Amino acid sequence: MSLAIWQECLAQLKDELSKSDFSTWLRPLQAGYANSVLSLYSPNKFTSDWVRNNFMEIIENKVKLLAQVEDPNHSIQIRLLVGKPESTETAPTATPIAPQLNTNHPWQGVSKADPVAHKSNLIKRFTFDNFVEGKSNNFAIATTQQIAENPGGVYNPLFLYAHPGLGKTHLLHAVGNAIVAENPDSKVVYIRSERFVQDMINAIRNNTIEQFKEYYASLDALLIDDIHFFAGKERSQEVLFQTFNSMLDGHQQVILTSDRFPKEIEGIDERLRTRFGWGLSIPIDPPELETRVAILISKAEERGLTLPDDVAFFIAKRLTITDVRVLEGAIANISAKAQFTGQDITISLVQDALRDMLAVHTKQTTIDNIQKVVAEHYRIKISDMASKRRTRTVARPRQIAMALAKELTQHSLPEIGEAFGGRDHTTVLHACRKVAELRNENNDIQEDYKILIRTLSM
Repeated sequence: MSLAIWQECLAQLKDELSKSDFSTWLRPLQAGYANSVLSLYSPNKFTSDWVRNNFMEIIENKVKLLAQVEDPNHSIQIRLLVGKPESTETAPTATPIAPQLNTNHPWQGVSKADPVAHKSNLIKRFTFDNFVEGKSNNFAIATTQQIAENPGGVYNPLFLYAHPGLGKTHLLHAVGNAIVAENPDSKVVYIRSERFVQDMINAIRNNTIEQFKEYYASLDALLIDDIHFFAGKERSQEVLFQTFNSMLDGHQQVILTSDRFPKEIEGIDERLRTRFGWGLSIPIDPPELETRVAILISKAEERGLTLPDDVAFFIAKRLTITDVRVLEGAIANISAKAQFTGQDITISLVQDALRDMLAVHTKQTTIDNIQKVVAEHYRIKISDMASKRRTRTVARPRQIAMALAKELTQHSLPEIGEAFGGRDHTTVLHACRKVAELRNENNDIQEDYKILIRTLSM
């Protein structure tokens, strides 16, 4: 079963790491198992050293945790080698382990009166201290920090929603770790929605569904990631509904995340949607330029790199994305390029290391595309972007499109003005200043701008 544990470990790491990190360093690893030793084989020494220095700790922690779930008395050692698995070792399997309910599961054969061993699933390295704060997420951070100080007492339930890669999972683990740090006896569990559903199905098969419900209802805090996964799963929603009600009645903290606002999740029972809205729903917006710079510098420091400010601003301006994992992937590529060539990290090296990534992003974020997206959002004609019409219904979207072109592309003010019907660069500058002013004064304009940024950065 230990190779299945490795496959489950890989599945979890795929969700937690950037696509670039996972594909470059972990996907090439092959696994072999013999005599309670899990051997991980890398194709070369460079990859082996990189994995050992950057990922070995998290791999060891996950494998240890998964092994304990399978068998509390089972201890696995991990070796990192160069080469391929030996013929005497068990061949790898591509089938991830499915959670099987048995006597090792904490809810098996217990009642509310029994002491229950709770497996938190918290990732210790995800804390508030290493979460980069900016205008886009400061409200979410402040709220979760308050919850950590008084779980169940304020903002219950809390619903965090954002596009993938903006830090929802990090904040869940951060608040969970903070609760446990404040009170080590707290029973806190983090779980992904698909795992909750799989465990529930197995509980039904094993006639332990009541113990399953009691287990979750006995927690001090339940942190469920990607709640939209419950869409269309009626029985799972019913169990979640009962657990939700029981925990809220007991003033136990519930925090949920999704990739969309609660009312926008299709296939979710209206009763659940209503309860999601009982507490506080907070969006996490895409990071603005300054926050992207801070994230890049922070991720570089985690790898022991010093990222010059001019390089960080160059990357942040060129990669105006919503998924922070893309920024992490960019740092991974830059780090590998610098280590492999022995060169200093400069804009020239970055242009070489991120050549394909920058090309794709530049192709996606064009003035034409910005005009198209803004026109569709405000339901005007694309031709209105270059027209001489000055009615507010046309002029305001045109100004917003100009401001977005200035923020998301590398075009100069004269070039942007030319794309909007041959307007002067001073007109573009006025539009940018006007939109900045309106975003501070008008919540509707601010929300529209955020939505358009998200749409154009996906």
